[in-house]
Amino acid sequence: MRILGIESSCDDTSAALVEWTNAGQAILSQKTASQIDIHKKYGGVVPEIAGRKHAEAIIPVLEEVLSGQKKPDAIAVTSGPGLIAGLLVGVEVAKTLSALWDIPIVSVNHIDGHVHSVELGQTSHIEFPAIALVVSGGHTELLLAHTHNCYTLIGKTQDDAAGEAFDKVAKLLGLEYPGGPKISQFAKTGNPNKIPFPRPMIHDEGFDLSFSGLKTAALYWLRDHTLSAGRILSIGLPSGVTGIQAEEPTIHDFCASFEQAIVDVLVLKTMRAVEAHKPNIVILAGGVAANIKLRQTLGALVQTQNAELRTPLIPYCMDNAGMIATAGYYKAEQKTYTPWRELTADPNWRVYDAAKTRYTQ
Repeated sequence: MRILGIESSCDDTSAALVEWTNAGQAILSQKTASQIDIHKKYGGVVPEIAGRKHAEAIIPVLEEVLSGQKKPDAIAVTSGPGLIAGLLVGVEVAKTLSALWDIPIVSVNHIDGHVHSVELGQTSHIEFPAIALVVSGGHTELLLAHTHNCYTLIGKTQDDAAGEAFDKVAKLLGLEYPGGPKISQFAKTGNPNKIPFPRPMIHDEGFDLSFSGLKTAALYWLRDHTLSAGRILSIGLPSGVTGIQAEEPTIHDFCASFEQAIVDVLVLKTMRAVEAHKPNIVILAGGVAANIKLRQTLGALVQTQNAELRTPLIPYCMDNAGMIATAGYYKAEQKTYTPWRELTADPNWRVYDAAKTRYTQ
């Protein structure tokens, strides 16, 4: 079975043609048009601009992916959640191709795609039940995956997503968008215990998370302290952030301490869910899954519970159409299609909404 995946929920316009045979899965072709350089000047994604850029990029991206390829058997498209302007571009193109080619459409939830990104380019399949931590710039959720496309929400952020906290604190430091990876780069040579940032909701017995307080704590620390000039790289930091006191933390220490606080919260809450539900598999997915400290810390603790941590290959942590095609494959197997006339974009679609997400029987 060949599935054409389409992803346009945020600021990446992506298409992929993925084939499943008895020998396994193969990505025949994939192309992603990034908008990072466009949104850098604004310090984050501007929805109206993102929508226009998706409209400009979607046809060239599809033409490149489909060049020299046979017609796919089905189309899998991200229908939600995400930015409505981008979702509409992908959904309307999928509907047009479905009608033109007379092939069915699978409506895929973006979070379900991230969960299935752990299968891309790897030979192992997800074993159920599994705990999934999906953590990115727009999402931070803990899910109990019962089977493909069937989830129960265990916990979620009550405010900011972890990736959003990374990016906004990076902006306070004068780092270019997306700033999360840059914080992690500085953190490699910093002292993670130098600044005692709070661990929000760490003592709460549930599985919910919060990151707005941590972000605010970082803002106030920068307001009330200076960072030592020692070991600072040549980046344009805001006036008043740098200092000359050798005993003051450096930007490396600040980033390491901030990163450690986020990792501690994510790992503790995930391990609490693992202890409660005792899965064999723990999935870490989403853009923040590329964070090496998070991967290593969570992986070591998951092993102590006789479970296995599954993570995507680094290129597939970010939004991509391959993960949408993969999640769509399991729905296509069950013939859970959506007639193109009925397909709609839903920016608030929750992956644990059983009425929309569970397989039809």
